[in-house]
Amino acid sequence: MKDQIKTYLVSVLIAMGVGALAAYFTSDGMRSLYATILVPPLVPPAAVFPLVWTLLYALMGISAAMIWRERNPENRANRKCALGIYALSLFVNFSWCFIFFGFRSFGFAFVWLLFLLILILKTIVEYKKINSVAAYLQIPYFIWVCFAGYLTCAIWLMN
Repeated sequence: MKDQIKTYLVSVLIAMGVGALAAYFTSDGMRSLYATILVPPLVPPAAVFPLVWTLLYALMGISAAMIWRERNPENRANRKCALGIYALSLFVNFSWCFIFFGFRSFGFAFVWLLFLLILILKTIVEYKKINSVAAYLQIPYFIWVCFAGYLTCAIWLMN
């Protein structure tokens, strides 16, 4: 039981750590950007973003831990592939913040976000082969990134 809790805790902390680092390094860009650009309708209040991302990173970490803890030898290759895609998606997610807030390259950020959506979808598909609950926990992340795609594309077109 103690080992199981440790796995989940570490996995959630990794996901949240990625998000926290991205927010830390781009926080100045976030604040200054929204004061200087046109934004589309449906932009949530700024306070919504950290709340939603905290929940999503927790779900991402929980689902990754579920996959990590899967010990069925038949799933070993699938597990390695699924966690590799997940790790790549964390990197792409992290990088998006710099592309959007740091470099203010909205068009490239939108294309990068499409790549992230493909990775999230692939993660869901790979997780489903191993643990359907872990796959379902990724769906809110996919939906939120679709919404982020709308915001990114609109900001790109409006500015």
